[in-house]
Amino acid sequence: MSDEFLETTQDGDLLWVTLNDPDRANALSPSLVEGLTELYGSDLRAKGIRAVLLDAAGKHFSAGADLSHLGSLLGAGAEENRQDSESLRDLFASVLRQEALTVAMVQGACVAGGCGLATAHDFVVATETSRFLYSEVRLGFVAALVATYLPLRLRGSDIREMLLDPEFVTARRALEIGLVNRVVDEGELRQSAQQLAVGILERASSESIARTKRLLLEVMGVPLDEALRRAAVANTEARFTEDCKHGIATFLATKAPPSWREPGE
Repeated sequence: MSDEFLETTQDGDLLWVTLNDPDRANALSPSLVEGLTELYGSDLRAKGIRAVLLDAAGKHFSAGADLSHLGSLLGAGAEENRQDSESLRDLFASVLRQEALTVAMVQGACVAGGCGLATAHDFVVATETSRFLYSEVRLGFVAALVATYLPLRLRGSDIREMLLDPEFVTARRALEIGLVNRVVDEGELRQSAQQLAVGILERASSESIARTKRLLLEVMGVPLDEALRRAAVANTEARFTEDCKHGIATFLATKAPPSWREPGE
């Protein structure tokens, strides 16, 4: 990867990714954003990776944007600020469009762009003491990019509360509203995230996961008739995949769905 504060380790069909700049609470510096975008924007499934698990070193998951970098842009022109905003757009888009399963593991504070990074993942596993905050309005800013995909997780009233009232939300409250998927005890974060990912990979076809993720993005906010048209196309195309043929054939032969992950993977 292109950033010294981003570490990756492949373990079979799992890719472990660590934000490793704890001295700055894993702030999203331009180089870290670039490295993450490069990683998530790649065809990981072609490399045999079926799930990405993201964690962070130190006490906190991420403090969000690198404020010293943002400060340096205050005197810059519109073009430089547009390019910087578009780099964050590309980061979130790369996570949302990554066709491998994605899981974020959150401890400590998860703030602003860091919160946006975590919640762009398919699943978020948090510790009991983790806290979540979209702090943009505290600084006269707007959580504009995050607002485009929070509807995948939250109902409208909870989106308004999260973005308009900049107060930390506890892990338990985040679980109640759907911002996170699991809350676990301290020290169990990585194990619980791995169990979640492996369990899904055993039960579900990776091809089907990828196609379902793609469809969820394509139909979000689309008028009903067009959404149904796209869904019908996705339904038809899925029938011709090798995974669908294998799944149906296995069920007809054994009265049980196949296991989609080989033992030892």
